[in-house]
Amino acid sequence: MEQKVSNKPDCKNKEQANRSPESPPKFVIGTRIRGALKSELCNPQNLNLRVGVKVIVNSGDGPKIGQIVSNKIINFRKDDSFAPPKILRIANENDMAKEKAQEERERSSSQLCWDLIDKLKLGMNLSRVVYFEEMNKSIFYFTAEGRIDFRELVKQLAAKLRHRIEMRQVGVRDEAKAITGNGICGESLCCSTFLTEFTPVTIRMAKDQGLALNPSKISGVCGRLMCCLQYEHDLYRTMIKELPKIGKIINTPEGSGKVVKNDILKQVITVRLLDDDYMMYYHLDELRDYLNKPQEKPTAPTQ
Repeated sequence: MEQKVSNKPDCKNKEQANRSPESPPKFVIGTRIRGALKSELCNPQNLNLRVGVKVIVNSGDGPKIGQIVSNKIINFRKDDSFAPPKILRIANENDMAKEKAQEERERSSSQLCWDLIDKLKLGMNLSRVVYFEEMNKSIFYFTAEGRIDFRELVKQLAAKLRHRIEMRQVGVRDEAKAITGNGICGESLCCSTFLTEFTPVTIRMAKDQGLALNPSKISGVCGRLMCCLQYEHDLYRTMIKELPKIGKIINTPEGSGKVVKNDILKQVITVRLLDDDYMMYYHLDELRDYLNKPQEKPTAPTQ
């Protein structure tokens, strides 16, 4: 018996085909979704929202609670590829109670993990625990110097918590990014505010900027070199090109001298005069003509 195949398009598929692509939202609003390190722009739709209000956001991992952290912003991106998460509704009492229960569950899971780490004598530090109810699993973030055999830890955690366990090792910079805090400048940590990724920071950057190579002065709260050392590195390299190297003998209006120090930003050169053993301070513009002249070599004494 032959099966008849209809050439008519399915009503559901036809409706999807005729549906025009969703236009970008006119406004976006900053929202910090629970479990995220940074806020992100969301589509408020037609909701009237104020800063501090708890909302339910349709994130990639399902509906999650979040908090409004900014006012509405005009969306200047008019391309269809920009599809921010939608804010579904304002959180109600049930959502708040659910969030509180989840926080308590993560707190108890964290305490259980710490007890097991001490019991198993593992060289690791637990950072935080995030529980995903929709996937029935918990992710345990930790830091460690090297590789850790945590198979027994996962086995005991799964037996007590009765859901999936995932362990993720993070670096000290990622740890500082998650914990947040303030740097020695008094401002919030760059990594927990606007930095999207970590780029290499070298001791060469500190040397080029004339900084004292004191670990307590050039290290961040994570113990690594401060990320801000890279911000002005190119400017310092440009400004230091015309300055003479420290220890070099140069000509000055008062005679020959030895370069002792360079103030890169002020373009001031500190010179110790050879004849008078006296310290002099010159701006680069005062020595520019002298630096371009070849250095006179001392003549040998005549007999």
